[in-house]
Amino acid sequence: MKKYSQETLCVQAGYEPKNGEARILPIIQSTTYKYDDADEVGKLFDLEAQGHMYSRISNPTVAALEDKITSLEGGVGALATSSGQSANLIAILTICNANEHVVAMSNLYGGTFTLFTSTLKKMGIEVTFVDHKATESEIQSHIKSNTKLIFAETIGNPGVDVLDIQTVSNVAHENNIPLVIDNTFATPYLCRPFEFGADIVTHSTTKYLDGHATSVGGIIVDSGKFDWEKSGKFPHLTEPDPSYHGLSYTKQFKEAAYIVKARVAFLRDMGNTMSPFNAFLTNLGAETLALRMERHSENALKIAKFLENHPNVAWINYPLLESSESYELAKRYLPKGASGIISFGVKGGAESGKKFINSLELASLVVHVGDIRTHVLHPASMTHRQLSEEAQVKAGIKPDMIRLSVGIENAEDIIKDLDKALRD
Repeated sequence: MKKYSQETLCVQAGYEPKNGEARILPIIQSTTYKYDDADEVGKLFDLEAQGHMYSRISNPTVAALEDKITSLEGGVGALATSSGQSANLIAILTICNANEHVVAMSNLYGGTFTLFTSTLKKMGIEVTFVDHKATESEIQSHIKSNTKLIFAETIGNPGVDVLDIQTVSNVAHENNIPLVIDNTFATPYLCRPFEFGADIVTHSTTKYLDGHATSVGGIIVDSGKFDWEKSGKFPHLTEPDPSYHGLSYTKQFKEAAYIVKARVAFLRDMGNTMSPFNAFLTNLGAETLALRMERHSENALKIAKFLENHPNVAWINYPLLESSESYELAKRYLPKGASGIISFGVKGGAESGKKFINSLELASLVVHVGDIRTHVLHPASMTHRQLSEEAQVKAGIKPDMIRLSVGIENAEDIIKDLDKALRD
C-alpha cells in the first residue's frame, strides 16, 4: 500500500478486495487450489510462478495477514507460523546449520530459552547468552568464527527491560551477521526494529497482534536489508539448492531471499503452518492494534505509578517510569508507549506474591500475556520454572517477581483490584 500511517495500515493493509469481492477478509478454508494447465503447476513447484499450491506452504487468508504485518513492520515479506516458538525456530534454522553458533541476550522468554538450550542444542546449534545491557565490546567478545546471528527481544519477557537495538545491531553488522529481534511485546505500532538496524523480526502473534487470546500463532518478517551475498557466510542462501534444481535464493529472489527460503524449505518440510481460521482472527485483532496499544500503554503507566508508591510493593519495573533503568532507552525506542507489561515484587517475597495473586478478583491468573484483559503470573514458579535458579537470575527473574499484563479495562477498576489484593 501507499505510505500511510500505522493506524491506517492496521485497518487497511494486507487485504485489498477487487470489484465485487467481499470487503472483509474471507476465510479460505481449503487445503488445495485448482489450475487449468499442468505446466502452470509445474512452474509453481519450481518457484518460477506466484500462486498457492498447497496450504501447508501458503494460503490466501494467511497471506493477507502476512502482508499486513509486513506493511506494519516495513519489511519485504513475512511468513506466518503455527506459534511464536515456530517463528523463532524457523527464523534461526533458515540461517544456522549444525555446528554453528548464536549469540542471544539473556533476558529472553522462558520458552525461547529452553528452545535455545535444549532443542537447538540437540540440532548441533550452540547458543551463548550475553547480558542485554552488555557493551559492544562485551558482546563482541562472545562472537566466534561460526557465529551466524544475534538474537534479542525489544522488551524482555518478563523483566520488561528495553534493548539498545542500535548497539546490538552495530556488533552484528561489524561481523557480517544479521540481528533477529522478537518484537512481540512492543508490536510494530510501538517500535519498528528495522528502523534501528534489525534485519529480521519475529512475533508471537498469540499476544498483542491477536489481542483477544483466541489464536496461537507466530510470524517472521524480513527487512530485505541484509546483504547475504556480500556477507559470504550463508552459502545455503546464495549457492544452488539441490531441492529446487540448483536455484539460488539470492539470485532469483533478491532482497526477499531469506523469507522465501524460510517458506519453501522449512515451512514446506516442517509443516508448522498457521491455519486460515487463526489467520482470519489474528488479522481481525490486528485491525485494532493501534487503538489497543495506546490504551494498554496508557493504563500500564498509570498503574505502574500507583504501584511505585504502594507501601506493600518492594520494587517495580516499567520502562517509562523515570526510576527504570530502561527509561532513556524507552524514550528513544518506544516514544508512543511502553506496552502493557509491568514486573514488580510484593513485600514478603514469593509466598506473599502468591497470596496477592490468589486475592485478585478482576485480574485473572492465566498462562498468557498481551490480550485485552488484565492478567497476572508468577514467572519463577510458572513460565520460567524449567530454568535453574542461576539461569533465572541471569534472565532477570527474581523469586518474588509478578508479571502483570495490563488490559484495556478502566484503569481505576484495575487499580482498586490490585490495591485490595495487596492489602489483604
